[in-house]
Amino acid sequence: MDFVIKKFEKTYYEEVFGMMKTFYNSPAVFTNGSDEIFQADLNASLDENCVFIECYVFLSEEKILGYSMISKSFSTEFGKQCIWLEDLYLKPEFRGHGIIPKFISFIENLYKNSILRLEVEDENAHAVHVYEKSGFSRLPYVEMKKEI
Repeated sequence: MDFVIKKFEKTYYEEVFGMMKTFYNSPAVFTNGSDEIFQADLNASLDENCVFIECYVFLSEEKILGYSMISKSFSTEFGKQCIWLEDLYLKPEFRGHGIIPKFISFIENLYKNSILRLEVEDENAHAVHVYEKSGFSRLPYVEMKKEI
């Protein structure tokens, strides 16, 4: 499938916002998020002064196929920049066309000498397969959080 990867622009806001709601209310994600969080994420990705988050859309003939959010940090565990593939969402009719592996390769080329990380639910067997095929390996971590 022919498609391009493009940085998120305000003209894509409503459609990506809708995809975020779908994604975060699916079994692929442990938490549901909220409209306020989705808006904060999209607004931060539009803010040229925010260096921690980027949003990308996958386009074919100006039709949005899906989107991805990445966030950036430094990993003291690995001693290099860490790129988190936060959201990887494709509309159902565009799954299985090699879009996600091409996006992963795009990010690898954009952020050379970095560590890529992502979270995936074990039950999402297809996604686990795609990520493992793209070179990801499982880590034996328990992730914890505390909201303050």
